Amino acid sequence: MSRVPILLYHSIADEASPRFRPWTVSPALFAAHMDHLAAEGYRPVTVSRLEGAATGHGPALPEKPVLVTFDDGFADFHTAALPVLERHGFPATLYVTSGYVGRTARWLEREGEGDRRMLTWAELQDVAERGVEVGAHSHTHPKLDEIGKRAARDQIVRSRRVLEDHLQRPMRSFAYPHGYHGPRVRQQVVDAGFCSAAAVRHAMSSTEDDVFGLARIIVHADTTVPELDRLLQGHGLPQAPYPSRWRTGAWRAVRRGVHAVSPGAREGRHA
Repeated sequence: MSRVPILLYHSIADEASPRFRPWTVSPALFAAHMDHLAAEGYRPVTVSRLEGAATGHGPALPEKPVLVTFDDGFADFHTAALPVLERHGFPATLYVTSGYVGRTARWLEREGEGDRRMLTWAELQDVAERGVEVGAHSHTHPKLDEIGKRAARDQIVRSRRVLEDHLQRPMRSFAYPHGYHGPRVRQQVVDAGFCSAAAVRHAMSSTEDDVFGLARIIVHADTTVPELDRLLQGHGLPQAPYPSRWRTGAWRAVRRGVHAVSPGAREGRHA
């Protein structure tokens, strides 16, 4: 089994509301993170590359693999993250909320970020053409395990269809909004034709992880380079694969709307 850290970023920007600040990494810090990956010999791959290695349908992973993923599809990915990734020749996977392309992040109204700009279709097309793997992140970013079966299916299927129609390329991977999913939602993602799905968990993934529940490590605004290095090595993190009933008290606290307790308690709240 090979340990594989999957990093989860959201917005790369200097400005953010107080409630959204934890999920906004400054461009300078993001550049320092990527410089560290390069200096330490990490070899970034896409989610689909990991899925292929894990299922035996693709080549083995390189030594010191790492995945750099982004949720939501904020416009600052194009302006702040992509140039840094390209400078290092790093591939990445970007999960896009299809219903907000060309609009603003209306689901973040309560966080004071309803006007945060999302990628336009032209920007997203440019991102895809420059080698970034694009995946689906639902159509309007609901908690899929808290809405009806039919509504959840529509969110999953519609996001794939809309993105494929506009980008004219297959959507192989899905990311659960907020990281929340259960057996029903997982099966709906499988049935929709995706080959993998990213969860959150704030944990270390591996080549034996569930490819429809890949664990990711949340990168926050205050994740320093030394702290990132500890996370990349798995210090203090659970390790995939997990027992089928793996749940923590922190996870249950998040579902009740409690905002503190541990890094895991912040798991995927805005993912």
